[in-house]
Amino acid sequence: MSDATYTILAVNPGSTSTKIAVYEDAKELFRGSVDHDAEILNSFSRAIEQIPLREQGIMDCLKQHNFDLSRLSAVAGRGGPLPPVKQGAYIINDVMLDYLANKAQSEHPSKLGAIISHRIASRYDIPAYIYDSIRVDEVGEVAKLSGLPVLPRKPGTHMLNMRAVSIKTAKQMGKKASECTFIVAHLGGGITLSVLSQGQMLDYVGDDEGPFSPDRAGRLPYRRLIDLCYSGKYSHVEMMKAVRGKGGLVGYLGTNQALEVEKMIDAGDKTAEGVYYGMACQIAKSIGELATVVKGRVDAIILTGGIAHSRRVTSWVEERVSFIAPVKIVPGENELEALALGVLRVLKGEEDFHHFVAAL
Repeated sequence: MSDATYTILAVNPGSTSTKIAVYEDAKELFRGSVDHDAEILNSFSRAIEQIPLREQGIMDCLKQHNFDLSRLSAVAGRGGPLPPVKQGAYIINDVMLDYLANKAQSEHPSKLGAIISHRIASRYDIPAYIYDSIRVDEVGEVAKLSGLPVLPRKPGTHMLNMRAVSIKTAKQMGKKASECTFIVAHLGGGITLSVLSQGQMLDYVGDDEGPFSPDRAGRLPYRRLIDLCYSGKYSHVEMMKAVRGKGGLVGYLGTNQALEVEKMIDAGDKTAEGVYYGMACQIAKSIGELATVVKGRVDAIILTGGIAHSRRVTSWVEERVSFIAPVKIVPGENELEALALGVLRVLKGEEDFHHFVAAL
């Protein structure tokens, strides 16, 4: 194992912002968040078209901190919608870049993490990695059954943050994550949930089959959805934008910002309160369904992500699920730290990385 010091840039494109942080070994030097106007993002038909905007935002942020990029040892990007992959690190190669740019069916902005990270790393002849992709898939065959053979379920979660907070929570409990069973709900621009047992994801609720979120519609009545798709009123692109970008809080309240909704409620807006409460109820319902996977034997329920800062939302959820297990609130996104520390373990030789080969 290496005793050298490593400097790592972590890049995490989300639905409404691009977050970055620079680490020297395990120490965070600084972090920044580049917020993107929802109208501008919605003007792009494909996520790939956002690359110049997001990359320039990253470079401007680094410049504001007077950071010399030649100091970097590696770049760690959020892993996007790949075919099923293992947990841990993958070095970003041409096969992965081609898949994300030309073959990935999802327009999730996380697909830009690898592409932007590789673009930055290639200028300085250093490696770029992803870590714990949203497509980490180690669930059993039963969990992949959807009810329609041609549409198997494919895991798509905030696995990076979920594993990071499960490790942190287990440590606080005096245990290892491999000794615990957690239900983790990531409450961000997209909301996903998973049940992690002995360090492995057994099952999950993706952002297209569970709670609606700030800008995503979540689970929908599919018969009427099919009718809407064939009504002639929407193109494929428009329909995708309707459910991913213009759904959820945006569709009901015109904003994807939880803080704005909180202000509406504080000002007496009963419609806003009803929608916000409904989102919390749907989160609780998904936690309940995941509890059945492990027959209710859950050590803790972890609420994480940006919306976990909201005591209003977390209390609504907690009062409905605390009968299952104690609720631990770990607000914010630990994804930048998880990316950097994961890649640091690779650079120090403590952990191997995988090679992305042929797309399935």
